[in-house]
Amino acid sequence: MDKKTRCFGFCLFVAAMAVLTGQSVYAQDLKQNAFAWIDEQADQLVDVSDAIWEFAEIGLQEFESAELLAGKLEASGFEVTRGVAGLPTAFEACWGDGGPVIGILAEYDALPSLSQQRGETTKMPKEIGGAGHGCGHNLYGAACLGAALALKHVMESEKLDGTIVFYGCPAEETLVGKTVMANAGLFDKLDAAITWHPGTETKVTLIKSLAMNSFEATFRGRTAHGAADPWNGRSALDAVELMNYGVNLMREHVKPTVRIHYIISRGGSAPNIVPDLASAWYYVRDVDRKGVEEVYERVLQIAEGAALATETELECKLITGVHSELVNQAIASAHQRNLELVGAPDFSDDEQMFVKSLQRNLGKEETGLSERLEDFVIKSEEWRGSTDVAEVSRIVPLAEFNVAAAPANTPWHSWVVVSCVGTSVGHKAMLVAAKTLSATALDLLTDEDLLSEAKSEFERATEGKPYKSPLDSVADTSK
Repeated sequence: MDKKTRCFGFCLFVAAMAVLTGQSVYAQDLKQNAFAWIDEQADQLVDVSDAIWEFAEIGLQEFESAELLAGKLEASGFEVTRGVAGLPTAFEACWGDGGPVIGILAEYDALPSLSQQRGETTKMPKEIGGAGHGCGHNLYGAACLGAALALKHVMESEKLDGTIVFYGCPAEETLVGKTVMANAGLFDKLDAAITWHPGTETKVTLIKSLAMNSFEATFRGRTAHGAADPWNGRSALDAVELMNYGVNLMREHVKPTVRIHYIISRGGSAPNIVPDLASAWYYVRDVDRKGVEEVYERVLQIAEGAALATETELECKLITGVHSELVNQAIASAHQRNLELVGAPDFSDDEQMFVKSLQRNLGKEETGLSERLEDFVIKSEEWRGSTDVAEVSRIVPLAEFNVAAAPANTPWHSWVVVSCVGTSVGHKAMLVAAKTLSATALDLLTDEDLLSEAKSEFERATEGKPYKSPLDSVADTSK
């Protein structure tokens, strides 16, 4: 086949894809330009992902990860502002002029105590007690970087109007980063926002997230000798245990959608010292803010009762809070079309064997990695965990998607994920995500009807009400 025939065949392919997806040949050309750029820069994007994997920094300590991403953007011509919203590892990087203004949300925090050597099929920490990317955020940030830089390349070459804003969002795992950034008004300038997340399937994310409050109850009592004169002490640990017992009794009397979790974060220093300081860290979740705040108030009353019963002093500190996520179906549909255009990751036989070995060692069915793009199905009655992406979704139209980067039916937030996302398995997912993000951003930049539909849907979903931060909704208490 000669060069002319091959070129004609490619043009026919692009035209056919345009007809199938309802998009113009021009839009398809823009996307192919972005995809080609990402392919050319794939090795550099993999290096960024692997570097963040190696850094493995937990929330609000992601100094090297944030600086790596910010530095790459700055070197490419983005205007970078570091330390936004008072968070030392948060940043904002802008490029372009005028509207539309499209936000790309990036994350890069790791999880504590999940250190693991890459590519190993058994638990093998790199550093005992060290952190690891058990949620794949090393891929998350690198894919967003690739999308942002590809967009700049296309917008420059095609002289497209619009502004890209890359948000470096720290501490997603503790739901702090985007919540604080939203409270500071950083997302107010956007027309729309997009993001993604590594997963076990390749699909558009349509399952709803849960609203949540994260808070700590701290009790202060009086020390004494546990044997010689315990009557002189007032145990803060007794208060924590009494609070936890009361909350556990309350579980019978809350709606099935409510989830309550806690740990004892401080419980004393030695058995023969009556503890004068003890704390419990709680999450309260429900399907909406109203449900969370109602249960939160009941838990606070139980804590107050525990303080009264033990003659201790109570301080409850609200750490963070989030809404349930609003999924914008107009943007979600664009994500689906672009995932179909890009295709799910195509994993090699060696990669599938690696993952099947992981599953076998965990006693799971050896299904391997998913190479299928899941159907676009809205599961309105299904709920998952909580995310601070929800706060952005309450300010501007937003949708996200998943790309398979780890095996199904194995634990998430575990060493299994850390092992996978540091290998070519994760790299392939990251590149699929970068291309899909760039394609959806180009749709939002060039398709006025899509952006208008997304905004209209957002106005209906929010009933035109302005965003109210959960950080302002419930006051802290001290007793």
